[in-house]
Amino acid sequence: MRTEEEMMEYVENDAEENGYYLCPDEDLLFDLIQGLVENEGRYGYPSCPCRQASGKKLYDSDIICPCEYRDADVEEFGMCYCGLFVSEEIQDEPEKLQPIPERRPPEAAEAGIDADGSTVVSSSEEKVPVWRCTVCGYLAARELPPPICPICKAKAERFEEFDLTGG
Repeated sequence: MRTEEEMMEYVENDAEENGYYLCPDEDLLFDLIQGLVENEGRYGYPSCPCRQASGKKLYDSDIICPCEYRDADVEEFGMCYCGLFVSEEIQDEPEKLQPIPERRPPEAAEAGIDADGSTVVSSSEEKVPVWRCTVCGYLAARELPPPICPICKAKAERFEEFDLTGG
């Protein structure tokens, strides 16, 4: 498990590599880093501190920080859902930090959670669909296709279920 300092370094490096800035509100930034560290300790991966994780990496792969929705959120709203990653505009004008709509499909959020809020227990023999991006060929093994391809940025509609049997 990473320390808060190591997590800060991780997100700083990711922001720099991808042309983003970190949350200009120091208190919120500290809370978000703390949440990532706590979630990594709790689940073994740093799930978004602003979303409910199931505790099953299979179901939460889309919300492991940086989440799959970050690029689209920053492009459209100037910040990701939790506000950890922001555009230059938000960095320069922190008063523009505001709640944005949730982009994660409800079925993805509910996939690993039972109606009573407990985590779904899955067997190791559970079959997980594999999705292929029809634009670049990227493969993702998960319940639903990614909302945006991490390679070519194609939308979820451009994914098709991939037949692993070759049939």
